[in-house]
Amino acid sequence: MIAQLNVFFKLTENRTSFRQEIMAGLTTFLTMAYIIFVNPNILGDAGMDKGALITATILAAAFATILVGLWANVPFAMAPGMGLNAFFAYTLVLGQGMAWQTALGVVFISGIFFLVLTLLGVRKWIIAAIPMELRLGTAAGIGLFITFIGFKTLGLFVPHPATMVTLGTLTTPVALGLVGLALIAVFEVMKIRGSILVGIIVTTILGMIFGLVGVPDGFFSTPPSIAPIFMELDILSALKWGFAGAIFSFMFVDLFDSVGTVVACSYEADMVDKDGNIRSIDRVLEADAVATVAGALMGTSTTTTYIESGSGIAQGGRTGLTALSTGFFFLAALLFTPFIAVVPAFATAPALIVVGVFMFKNVQKIDFQNFEVALPAFLTIILMPLTFSISMGLCVGFLSFILVSSFSGNIRKIHPVMWIIGVFSMIELLLKAL
Repeated sequence: MIAQLNVFFKLTENRTSFRQEIMAGLTTFLTMAYIIFVNPNILGDAGMDKGALITATILAAAFATILVGLWANVPFAMAPGMGLNAFFAYTLVLGQGMAWQTALGVVFISGIFFLVLTLLGVRKWIIAAIPMELRLGTAAGIGLFITFIGFKTLGLFVPHPATMVTLGTLTTPVALGLVGLALIAVFEVMKIRGSILVGIIVTTILGMIFGLVGVPDGFFSTPPSIAPIFMELDILSALKWGFAGAIFSFMFVDLFDSVGTVVACSYEADMVDKDGNIRSIDRVLEADAVATVAGALMGTSTTTTYIESGSGIAQGGRTGLTALSTGFFFLAALLFTPFIAVVPAFATAPALIVVGVFMFKNVQKIDFQNFEVALPAFLTIILMPLTFSISMGLCVGFLSFILVSSFSGNIRKIHPVMWIIGVFSMIELLLKAL
């Protein structure tokens, strides 16, 4: 068996071993397992069944990660993306009043478009069209967006009639959430693997001690049925011109999230040749798109490649066997759904805040001395949390870049594809205004 895996995944050729790949897969799982707790809480706010979401999240992560491991033979892991799930729940469903079934239809269509663009090679044009500062600004803006959601979910930020937002009361759940945040921060500084997962578990146990969280009848059981959300997507309702912006936003964020993660992790995994070409990047993006479509059918938001894959790579993961083992660890988590189901929002809120920090940290790479790119990047970043909408930040960022570049005499710098993106952005803003 091990010999066959050695041949299939080319372990010897990649200077790795069966044991090393399995340990790398476990490391990746521990660093990203927080999504099992966080995703159901976020999508549950959209009115979806939380028990079914736990099962769907695990199955979507397992399917996507095993797929990319087998199809592309890379040590990357995938799961429903942070920021994209917040866009699904808080912008589309709660913000725009879209039914969650229709939102799943939007995710499905975006996945189909992503797959077609990848197969046709159009993704290269889109990547070339968007300035690096706007790509970095998008990640930073989403980071602020989900951090704001984290504070709001925790109860530390509450509405105020004059200032719109103010500090909430220091209740016991808020205090426990802050303790969880402090624990995660300390564990991160100490380089402890799975810091976010440990923080969630400890905070949940503290909630049980204080009587805020019910103790589960057991820790092992068959997983909840996926039936309440499985195949419940409404594709026909999503096929409206007014939803084109949302479809593009999902596709755009997924594309750059995946490409950015793949590039970052590929260098660490020695997957880049002397000409700068990344091994199997097309297959990774194809698997990403297929996983998004499959995830929508299962009942969850867009699936994307996780930067936490880097933890497994640092442990020595070099092939798809790392991804395969991570996927199987996700499947094993199905047995622990009774505990997962009782995890409260104040235990997962710190995870949102910390992940927001991770997504925001590359803002330093934006050249704020160059106003031509500084203004669009800044507007992209700030408008996402202020308007509670990722798509709004993207639209204004794209349009402001086109306007500033045009009137500053640098119109030739604007990529032809960027003009097409600008037209879609203008239509999106006009539809929302009307």
